[in-house]
Amino acid sequence: MKMLLPLLALVAPAGAAASTTPAHAPEWLAGYWLSCDRGKQNVEVWISDGSGALVGVSQSAGFFEHLRIGPVDGAIAYVASPGGAPPIAFPLISQSNDAIGFENAAHDFPQRIFYERNGETLRARIEGNVEGKAQSAEWRFRAAPLGAQCD
Repeated sequence: MKMLLPLLALVAPAGAAASTTPAHAPEWLAGYWLSCDRGKQNVEVWISDGSGALVGVSQSAGFFEHLRIGPVDGAIAYVASPGGAPPIAFPLISQSNDAIGFENAAHDFPQRIFYERNGETLRARIEGNVEGKAQSAEWRFRAAPLGAQCD
């Protein structure tokens, strides 16, 4: 089973109301994000050149994942390539000024990815079903200087 780990994931309930503004990559996600929860260091970095797409990377305990949020087939999608594997697209399902969600019901796990920003805090959540049982994981990141690490 392919597991997309601390990708980071997103936090906005799957049923969150979407904004009426056109879908776009969430520029508010750009930055260096550090989580030191449960004695584990997780880092997620997102960059933007203002083109309407974000490029990112997630790293945790030697695991890495290349990430991108931007246009795919004319719509916004979250695209993950865990450990250098082929990319997996998760189309946009919800978006507001500070939260965004994506879903790929055909993927093994996760099926949904959410991000929510509140000031200098970024919450990420992944969720879905594994062998018919609901599963989820959540991370709380803080904005940090590039290269910062947990104490």
